[in-house]
Order: sequence, then C-alpha cells, then structure tokens
Amino acid sequence: SKKQAEKAVHQKKEQSKTKCRKARRRHINLVAEFNHRQRKNIWLETHIWHAKRFHMVKKWGYCLGNSPTEKSYRACYRAMTKHCLLQDLSYYCCLELKGKENELLKQLARICSIDTGLTFQEACCLSGRFEGSLNVYRADRYPEDMLGPVTFIWKPRDGSENRQLWIWVHPALKQDILRELKAIFQCSEPEEICITEPVTTSVQEGKQVEVVTSLGNKRKKEDKEGEKAVPVKKIIGDGTRDPFQPYSWIARTTGIAISDRSMEILRYRLIGPLSHSVLTETLKAASIQTV
Repeated sequence: SKKQAEKAVHQKKEQSKTKCRKARRRHINLVAEFNHRQRKNIWLETHIWHAKRFHMVKKWGYCLGNSPTEKSYRACYRAMTKHCLLQDLSYYCCLELKGKENELLKQLARICSIDTGLTFQEACCLSGRFEGSLNVYRADRYPEDMLGPVTFIWKPRDGSENRQLWIWVHPALKQDILRELKAIFQCSEPEEICITEPVTTSVQEGKQVEVVTSLGNKRKKEDKEGEKAVPVKKIIGDGTRDPFQPYSWIARTTGIAISDRSMEILRYRLIGPLSHSVLTETLKAASIQTV
C-alpha cells in the first residue's frame, strides 16, 4: 500500500509537469472567479484589456482604468488626430423612458429650460437623428437646484404616438435624477421584479474542485450534492443598481414606464478622422423583415 501511495504521488507530479505553470495555476472556472472578484466593484466588458495596461481605480461602484502604465500619450494623440481612438464609457448609466410622446414632453419640460439652450423637444433630437445634451433641474425649480448634465437620444418614430427615450447620466448623479424622473411621471409601481440571486458555484467557498484526466477528456468530480449542485450565475446589474430591487417602474394612470438599463446598453466613444470608416467596416446593417 505504501508503494502504491508513492506511485500515485509520483504520477501526480509527472502529470502536473506536463502543463506550464500558468496553466497549472489557472482557476478552474474563470466565470466564477471573475464574479467573485467583482462583487463590490463591477468590471466593464473591456476590464481585462485595461487591467493589463492601466492603473485601475475603484469609483462609483466600478473598477475603471485611470492612467496607462506606460507612456502612451503620443500614441493616443496620434490616434485621435490621424486614426481612431476608442473609449469605453459603459460606466455611464442609461435610464429608459417609454410612453406617449406628448406625455413625455409635458413632464420633461419641467426639469429643463429653453433659456439654457437645448431641450428634450428640440426638433433635430426629437426626430432621433441626433443626440442632445442639457442640464437637468429639479421639477419647476429652474434656475435653482440643478441636478447635473445629461445626454439623451430619442428612438426614431415608428408611426405610433408611443416613443422611447434614453437618458445617459453619470453614475454619481444617477440616483438623484432617477428619483426626480420617477416623481414627475408618478412611476411608483414596479413594472417587473427581476431578483437575481448572489453569485454561487457548484461547490462551496473554500472547497476546490478536483479535475480528473481520463482518456484525454477533462471532467469535474461530482461533489457531495451531486445533481443538486447550483450552476454558476452571472452577475446582473452594476455598481449603481441593487440586483435585489426592481429596476423598472410604471405609472398606471399614463402608462409611462421608466427602466434602469445601466450596464445593459454599452457605450463606446470613437474619436478621430477614421471613426466613421471603422464603424462602416465593423457594423453591418440588418435586413428588415416585415411580417
């Protein structure tokens, strides 16, 4: 029995040496590992790329790239002036409004002013062709009690009186502006309650899954729970949205609905003369199918 034990240890050592050190140290389930590491500060989808090249900071519930680890200022300037530079702005929060156009405009007029320039009713923006930007105030309080700057995009008209509006706000302003929008539209009832459970894996914390190599195939050893094991769940939401709270509200009187789409709709900024060329080469128009 002693010889068999020594033989098993020897085989295990030989087997571990077949892989490089990086492969031996790799986590068995990257999704579970990444979810565990971003319980307090959520990562953007470009996090891994930034983490290898930037000094990361934790702000507004996110983990963001702050400054490059090497001198890349000239390269960035060259990209902005001659090529194309991409920035990930997905940490900005998106608030979605749905409802009748006249009802939306009636209440939105209370939180902005024509004296400051652009409003939600500007013709070029209302058509959905251009993005607009303005300062938002507390309802009927202009020029006092400014909440902060926002940008907005109307979904182009589809022939009906119902419209869709996306308002983009900085995460530091999100809660105040969302509270004001819910107040002016009287959206208090949750439209849908989407509760997500905390991130769990098929094994308890602190217990590792052993990997057995058999005939060239890899499989996980079943734990004590067997089939009752809970699969890995991906985090839903962001640093400004509680996953245990509803994120869509509706006004029963007007039918206006407000939804928090933070981290559901990603946002990228392209800077440089070749930006349109990059988009043209990257994106392909979908064929419109009519039923």
